[in-house]
Amino acid sequence: MDFDFSEDQEALREAVQRWAEKGFSFERRHALAQAGGASREVYAELADLGLCGLLIPEADGGMGMGAIESMVVCEELGRGLVHAPFAAAALMSPALLAAAPQALKASLLPAMASGQKLVVPALQERASRYRLNHVSCQASRQGEGWVLDGTKTVVPAGDEADAFVVSARLGGKDVNDSAGIGLFVVQAEQATTRGYATQDGARSADLVLRATPASLVSEDGFMLIEHAMDIGIAAQCAEAVGLMDRLLAITVDYMNTRKQFGSTLASFQALRHRVADLKMQLELGRSMSYFASLKLGEPPAQRRRAISQARVQLGQSMRMVGQQCVQLHGGIACTDEYIASHYFKRLTVLELSLGDTLHHLGEVSARMQDTAGVFA
Repeated sequence: MDFDFSEDQEALREAVQRWAEKGFSFERRHALAQAGGASREVYAELADLGLCGLLIPEADGGMGMGAIESMVVCEELGRGLVHAPFAAAALMSPALLAAAPQALKASLLPAMASGQKLVVPALQERASRYRLNHVSCQASRQGEGWVLDGTKTVVPAGDEADAFVVSARLGGKDVNDSAGIGLFVVQAEQATTRGYATQDGARSADLVLRATPASLVSEDGFMLIEHAMDIGIAAQCAEAVGLMDRLLAITVDYMNTRKQFGSTLASFQALRHRVADLKMQLELGRSMSYFASLKLGEPPAQRRRAISQARVQLGQSMRMVGQQCVQLHGGIACTDEYIASHYFKRLTVLELSLGDTLHHLGEVSARMQDTAGVFA
């Protein structure tokens, strides 16, 4: 199998890398986080690079690219610690809207590709515990349209978004039935949002729907939700690789300059062995990130298991690299003014997003069926 990137993919990587180095310094990110985490201006700059239309078809004003290009972009955004809801808005939302009526797509996708509209998924509820089939938000007909009642939690950039793609229940036996889940678009001005800053300096919001008008995307939305979630998890894996790569480089640089007992930290054999272990975890994470992105085109059963397999390894790698790099720095890595602490916080939030490591280990176990090994 050829793991070399094409010239176009490398050019895309370099474009994102150059922008992050010149246009998104740590000082800028820190200032945004201290101001509450608003990221709409950063998202607009990504749109100027054409990235917001990465997965949107060319006919709808996008770039029509695929999973590998998304992985390349997310890895560089992670390396630059870029502060924007890119995966949610530019990757997951277009996948959720794939089955929407043509008129609805025509009203949203070109504006999403240009960055004029920020449309984010609102799929999580307070008691869902990462279960995609747990949907208590209710959809009901009103005249020729639909209205929604319920609350969605931890909606990325929810109080900055122009619209939401919301999961709501049309039927089914109970609140955990995979059948009877529909997808709808809700305009921001017709809903209530309660925004708050997150631990990594970004923003999320709770979305409150009370007889809120909505446009139907699909009455059979569960498979669309699963697919979009897998795209989001693969993007998280790629971002985590970029984050770990840069955090490890920062740590090694610190160890080459910080002296203890008259010698640099890098000269101590025990610490060198620890860095070697972290490098191994990084490369394990990188290989599984590639695996996740390459499996996005597989049938649902194989895709879902592969994504959870990758996420288990990335969860273990993120935790080990983040915690050990903080320890190798010492107390300075716990200060808000030092860049390493922000990489660690972002890794910690990622490890708990779209399903934590234990959740995905359970998903892998449930999908092993008659095989004896996780990677059989």
